[in-house]
Amino acid sequence: MVREKVTVSTRTLQWKCVESRADNKRLFYGRFILSPLMKGQADTIGIAMRRALLGEIEGTCITRAKSEKIPHEYSTITGIQESVHEILMNLKEIVLRSNLYGTCEASICVRGPGYVTAQDIILPPYVEIVDNTQHIASLTKPIELVIGLQIEKNRGYLIKAPNTFQDGSYPIDPVFMPVRNANHSIHYFGNGNGKQEILFLEIWTNGSLTPKEALHEASRNLIDLFIPFLHTEEENFNLEDNQHMVPLPPFPFYDKLDKLTKKKKMALKSIFIDQSELPPRIYNCLKRSNIYTLLDLLNNSQEDLMKMQHFRIEDVKQILGILEKNFVIDLPKTKF
Repeated sequence: MVREKVTVSTRTLQWKCVESRADNKRLFYGRFILSPLMKGQADTIGIAMRRALLGEIEGTCITRAKSEKIPHEYSTITGIQESVHEILMNLKEIVLRSNLYGTCEASICVRGPGYVTAQDIILPPYVEIVDNTQHIASLTKPIELVIGLQIEKNRGYLIKAPNTFQDGSYPIDPVFMPVRNANHSIHYFGNGNGKQEILFLEIWTNGSLTPKEALHEASRNLIDLFIPFLHTEEENFNLEDNQHMVPLPPFPFYDKLDKLTKKKKMALKSIFIDQSELPPRIYNCLKRSNIYTLLDLLNNSQEDLMKMQHFRIEDVKQILGILEKNFVIDLPKTKF
């Protein structure tokens, strides 16, 4: 367990992890603070973050099991201590982490007697089991247990439909939420009109990600949800409409990149875009397009940037202004 002394800054908004521990492989805990906040801001952020932590983070679960030897969900099999329903409930509790998009297949093929645990699941390489000791079934006789599994990455939770039992395939109610619980509390400091707030966030996860990772992902997803509201004053248009526009030229210094020495290019590669005072919305748009460094940015034309979702011509102009102001780049005097 790690504990740190809580310090409050009255100058800039700061966050910090003040407690972190792993109770077991499937239960991580983290406690974070954000301060200083004005009156009412802690509640606004705390409520939104709790909703995002519980509902906006994706998790990986087993969503279906199939075996030709199982007549129905509530049957029992000779040589297996648990009923089919109990086995399905045990499969529901298996905690996975993955880089999966959509669904994939896995399987169990074990011969008894012995215990069947999560480590007996044959998985694709991009899916990982958090706790290999999780129990699935107990085989009391020398029989084979063969089960096909469907794995899915999603968010929230799903309830199986009553008519989805067919061909020995049984859906499992998945709980995709990697955050098991999240709480927030508010502490006050200062007097009179100078009274300020400290937000405390407590996060419990199932071990598929740490509380710090959950906080980061929930924050990013929450920001993404609000980005469309930044364009409410503009006319709605589709990407297809932009195909009839005159192509934009490259950056003014785009043609000079090839002439730079390898040493200068390495210098540009070591400057990250988060050092350039870009607004959060522009920064997030660039990051989602795998643009992390100044060299990544300069290797894209203005037309490339305009193809990115939620990006505008004003954003390109703002990027040019920031580059001229903060970086030593030989720009021509002609205006964009």
